[in-house]
Amino acid sequence: MTEKPEYLPEQMARLADEEAARFITDGLLSGKENVPSIALNQVTEPLPESPRRRLRAVRDLIDDAMYLHRNERPTQVDAWLAPRLHAILRLTRAEAADPAAWNYLALGVAPDFVVWRHLSEQKKTVNAQYFKGPHHKQAFARLWWAAELFRDGPDYEPAVTACGNQDMLNTVLRLDVIDHRPTAQALVRLLRQGVARTGRDANALAKAVNAAAATLMYDVIAPDVPRDGDAVRRWVDEGEAGLTILHRPLPTGPAEERAPESSVEHLTESFAQLFADAPVRGVRTEEEPPA
Repeated sequence: MTEKPEYLPEQMARLADEEAARFITDGLLSGKENVPSIALNQVTEPLPESPRRRLRAVRDLIDDAMYLHRNERPTQVDAWLAPRLHAILRLTRAEAADPAAWNYLALGVAPDFVVWRHLSEQKKTVNAQYFKGPHHKQAFARLWWAAELFRDGPDYEPAVTACGNQDMLNTVLRLDVIDHRPTAQALVRLLRQGVARTGRDANALAKAVNAAAATLMYDVIAPDVPRDGDAVRRWVDEGEAGLTILHRPLPTGPAEERAPESSVEHLTESFAQLFADAPVRGVRTEEEPPA
């Protein structure tokens, strides 16, 4: 099985897509080869030095995640790792939108995690997009963005709930509507209430909500408060000060105001009705004859 890199620099770096592609070999994707870390680090672009870009803290977190979930299905690591990765990296959204940084994290810092987490038992290989792919697919970008979009102000608990359902990650992160905070919180609330229980439920719910967004302006019928850029900046600056994040307790996110409760309640009721009328793959209604 792919092992952790033999060489780990002090600081994060960028690995451009074209350079990353050179290291995504069939041997790596099958878990039979390691990434030549020294050669990889010779083609990276260094980022400005900062305590929040120190790789040892990130690598220690990933080691802990793999150890704690060693006897479980790898999918169960997502809910634990997402908020902690978000809290340790302390990225702005602009920084998190840079795919080259995620390429480096996957190939230069933790290729062993990517293989452990995403190796298909059936195909005996890893989809290359988990190493180099869009934000909703790449192994670490998807977790960071899930924590960012599903947190409720400083509270990561909604992100934990969302990441506990793989279809919520695989489907909802692709949708533009998820950037509307009351929408994200309403979806999580339906998971907690048991309205949407399975992965197929979450998939059907997400599709119904996204389709309805074509005619319903969620930000109008369920307004959000303006984002607090100062709170996010203070949170990022705490990372510049070199703070330590403990792994076991759930961390605290930026001290932004939570999504308005009235808006979340309104959308929760609306989405529950949408879901009641939505077809769920694999579920036959009483009117439908068996195939």
